[in-house]
Amino acid sequence: MPKHSKVTQREHSGEHVTESVADLLALEEPVDYKQSVLNVAGGPGGKPAAAAEEELDAEDRPAWNSKLQYILAQIGFSVGLGNIWRFPYLCQKNGGGAYLVPYLVLLIIIGIPLFFLELAVGQRIRRGSIGVWHYVCPRLGGIGFSSCIVCLFVGLYYNVIIGWSIFYFFKSFQYPLPWSECPVVRNGTVAVVEAECEKSSATTYFWYREALDISNSISESGGLNWKMTLCLLMAWTIVGMAVVKGIQSSGKVMYFSSLFPYVVLACFLVRGLLLRGAVDGILHMFTPKLDKMLDPQVWREAATQVFFALGLGFGGVIAFSSYNKQDNNCHFDAALVALINFFTSVLATLVVFAVLGFKANIMNEKCVVENAEKILGYLHSNVLSQDLIPPHVNFSHLTTQDYAEMYKVIMTVKEDRFSALGLDPCQLEDELDKSVQGTGLAFIAFTEAMTHFPASPFWSVMFFLMLINLGLGSMIGTMAGITTPIIDTFKVPKEMFTVGCCVFAFFVGLLFVQRSGNYFVTMFDDYSATLPLTVIVILENIAVAWVYGTKKFMQELTEMLGFRPYRFYFYMWKFVSPLCMAVLTTASVIQLAVTPPGYSAWIREEAAERYLYFPDWAMALLILLIVLATLPIPVVFVLRHFHLLADGSNTLSVSYKKGRMMKDISNLEENDETRFILSKVPSEAPSPMPTHRSYLGPGGTSPLEPGGNPNGRYGSGYLLAGTPESEL
Repeated sequence: MPKHSKVTQREHSGEHVTESVADLLALEEPVDYKQSVLNVAGGPGGKPAAAAEEELDAEDRPAWNSKLQYILAQIGFSVGLGNIWRFPYLCQKNGGGAYLVPYLVLLIIIGIPLFFLELAVGQRIRRGSIGVWHYVCPRLGGIGFSSCIVCLFVGLYYNVIIGWSIFYFFKSFQYPLPWSECPVVRNGTVAVVEAECEKSSATTYFWYREALDISNSISESGGLNWKMTLCLLMAWTIVGMAVVKGIQSSGKVMYFSSLFPYVVLACFLVRGLLLRGAVDGILHMFTPKLDKMLDPQVWREAATQVFFALGLGFGGVIAFSSYNKQDNNCHFDAALVALINFFTSVLATLVVFAVLGFKANIMNEKCVVENAEKILGYLHSNVLSQDLIPPHVNFSHLTTQDYAEMYKVIMTVKEDRFSALGLDPCQLEDELDKSVQGTGLAFIAFTEAMTHFPASPFWSVMFFLMLINLGLGSMIGTMAGITTPIIDTFKVPKEMFTVGCCVFAFFVGLLFVQRSGNYFVTMFDDYSATLPLTVIVILENIAVAWVYGTKKFMQELTEMLGFRPYRFYFYMWKFVSPLCMAVLTTASVIQLAVTPPGYSAWIREEAAERYLYFPDWAMALLILLIVLATLPIPVVFVLRHFHLLADGSNTLSVSYKKGRMMKDISNLEENDETRFILSKVPSEAPSPMPTHRSYLGPGGTSPLEPGGNPNGRYGSGYLLAGTPESEL
């Protein structure tokens, strides 16, 4: 810039200068781009230059200490409790090994492309979900707000599950484990087993009565469960301490919370394979039922599991990737994290069914003993003849094969009166076919199996510490999906806002620690996130692929990564993924419409579960959750469509101070000045991403512009890599 120019003189005097774009660009000597930074302020009315620099300068944004820390954070967020207790259940229910085929297919055509998309937009724009989707398409800016609301709903009940795990963790420091046998109640001088426990089992009784002290229905509140209230307070304290400093604190926690579950799973796998009957469980698990692959329901459930396993739509993926360097290879990260997630699910399935195979053998032997005693009773009372018992059968050492042979003979001879005998077949396959998922797997089936382990308290402590860490990793990502976009957008103090969120969530979470709280957990888990998240992700896909433009997005990825992503992603984002997501959304709506929402209630008098439908007020709450989660999307769209909410997309001003350039959103309406910057008419203004090359889609080329001028027609040299806005 000329030495005696008006701008230079006033800069040396320290006085703030604001010049028109035309005046600045008319000066022939370009500003030294190494000393210049270009930033975008997000306020519709513009902000002071110093504030805009401080808020949006990429150098001030926190960053991961290492690539390993970032990868562990993404793994910790995506690998959660669902990998332990949801995937094995779906695998068992939907054809064993055959279920892996639709899961892998959908992981490739839906999971990895959409996961890569979220990683890419977060890393490129370096904002939370609100800022990202406002940046990509202002009219769809409500996507980010919806993501925050869904994260809030999920965080409210997810931390309750961590609280349950904390309760069991502390109860595990005793031998024998408190859920290993039914409690004895004394009635005067007579000691009797608790009736509710005798009708069910020791682990089931401990879960429903000792831990939850559950009511008979969602309509019966029953007051707060003080033990679970304290555990919930501890859970929110742990989460708050982990996230209060942002990635500076949560990144360090991830080294333990992400890696420790793999240590425990490996230990359980080795221990499980040494158990009697473990091979039976694993063979049962992976024996493919190929006819299931043709069932549309199997594909729908596989798509839903892929969708939730990677944490799509929550905003946590975007938040974590926004702290990356611009040249980070997020293409590799997407494939790596997705495959580790799949590997973890398979590993957890091996562990679960090795242990459940052992449990099935224990229960099958118990069944044989109980029914052998019935047969002996019938023999002594002459209901059955001794001739029906094979001569080689020894009741003192009765095997399952001997019992099966004896059972078959009795059933054949006593065909007319066999049902009155009340004998059970005691087949191992029947025990293995009992589908268990969710809390039933973790807090009933698995805990029962561990009571038969040598040194059972040690394994119980390890198991529940693993659940705590899995939940903590997911909660850190969920909290990042709330705090990062809010802090980026509204510039609230990080520590104060994070602590306020945790305190607010604890008090709202008291809903889940009353005696009917488990039923509310079921409601939130089944309905508060499923449909809203599918809507969010399909709109994310449409915003990038159809509104912003797949070719333009691929061009910008080429500039950011230094290489062109595979053509595969072009077709997935443009056609396949939106179509699959539309089918999944439609199927979810139909499923919700044809299946009346309900829950499994524990009836104390019957000591059994009974499926109940939600009452009218609970249905209203359920619908309200779905509406609240999706409402920001149409509201923001309407407000911006009718210009009731400014998006700041049509106005530009440039201010220069002490060697720094800033692009502020203000009320400058001069189209000529927009043309000076963009070298085009305003309607043809390019995206704020780099436009050095032109990606022509699959098969196209991306040559450099003739003349090698990367900064537009004037080559003014104001551009700097560092923030997405600085590459305008």
